[in-house]
Amino acid sequence: MKTRRAFLKQLGLSTAVLPFVSNLSSLAVSGTESLRKQRLVIMFSPNGTVPWDFWPDEEGEQFTLKPILEPLRDFQNRMLVLKGVCDKVRGDGDNHMRGMGCLLTGIELYPGNIQGGSDTPAGWASGISIDQEIAAWLQSKEETRTRFGSLEFGVMVPDRADTWTRMSYLGGNKPVAPIDDPYQMFRKLYGKKAEREQLVSILDDVELDLKKLSGIVSRGDRQLLEEHTTFVREMEQRLKSEPQETGHPVPSLEPGVSEENDNIPQIAKMQLDLMVNSFVNDFARVATFQITNSVGQPKMRWLGIDEGHHELSHEPDENKEAHAKLTKINTWYAEQLAYLTRRLAETPEPGGQGSLLDNTLILWGNELGQGNSHTLNNIPFVMVGNGLDFRMGRSLQYPKVPHNRLLVALAHGFGHHIESFGNPEFCKDGVLTGLV
Repeated sequence: MKTRRAFLKQLGLSTAVLPFVSNLSSLAVSGTESLRKQRLVIMFSPNGTVPWDFWPDEEGEQFTLKPILEPLRDFQNRMLVLKGVCDKVRGDGDNHMRGMGCLLTGIELYPGNIQGGSDTPAGWASGISIDQEIAAWLQSKEETRTRFGSLEFGVMVPDRADTWTRMSYLGGNKPVAPIDDPYQMFRKLYGKKAEREQLVSILDDVELDLKKLSGIVSRGDRQLLEEHTTFVREMEQRLKSEPQETGHPVPSLEPGVSEENDNIPQIAKMQLDLMVNSFVNDFARVATFQITNSVGQPKMRWLGIDEGHHELSHEPDENKEAHAKLTKINTWYAEQLAYLTRRLAETPEPGGQGSLLDNTLILWGNELGQGNSHTLNNIPFVMVGNGLDFRMGRSLQYPKVPHNRLLVALAHGFGHHIESFGNPEFCKDGVLTGLV
């Protein structure tokens, strides 16, 4: 099968233009243009939820959203709320560590020297995570292969590498670090120069090729190409306005969006916009979006909350003031999911039918069910979108089933019919039922 890279060469265009044309239907390679693109996004927020303000009372299609999920009201008919899905993986480490390291791997942590709140220290997870399993399967086939396979976005993830900060794994002992600097992610997507003073516009390098393309693609693709180049040009201008610091391994953000606690909302929005742009251009079909980390301590002063999130999550149920703040925090996380959902819903699927949301499933999860008990039962899992053709618009309740069965269901939604994932002991009852 002829690759798109070879096709561009035949047109006399350089491969430097590839990031700008990956999703133009006018340049589709024979045999791939009619294949539906399916995508998976896994979003993480930490420290459990507030159960009474999260779980719907009803089961089935007629259910009322509690305050935390209220930001998703416009998409209630495209949601699945999954109560009773539990992380049953045990072994070394505390529940924060296992909750994070086993969330997407479904398998025990290796023994190690990272000491948490339990008697036994632990190391990294001992297996691949489901996002990387699905990405590898998609990358194994020419018709679903993309430039990056998967992209890992972060928001204020600590620089330290430990079991609390990593949820994505290429395999046992192989954690994947999320990129939490939007400009570093931009450089990953579009290329970078070794030295900032040598930075030349990416668009300058491919300007002539883009002009050639404008004359041979369809009107719809021409508009898409113009929107894409405008987005890149704007990001480049913001990138070039960075303060001129030296000796820092990760570039700082522009003034006003520096990488610090109070700018979490701006950073989150920039990362989500980059994610949507990466899908428009088919850079990857699997992505993770990790807001801080297990035991995350953001202080959400933009919500009028001065205490750290993890600190508040330890307060007993009787502390109504603390739990009102926790509800406000978790509602803000739901607002980030709603923003991503809306952006996907409003963005047409390039070269395909419907919107990006019609072909994308978002799974929102957490390392704990509730913070003050550190329970691994009733992990607050919510799905939004139609990418895997699950029957949406429902509140489902399960009898404390292993979350491994949910991970298997994600793979099956892509046509990757694995029999188990993670610890096979938790997959004996098969794929999670009730989703289709």
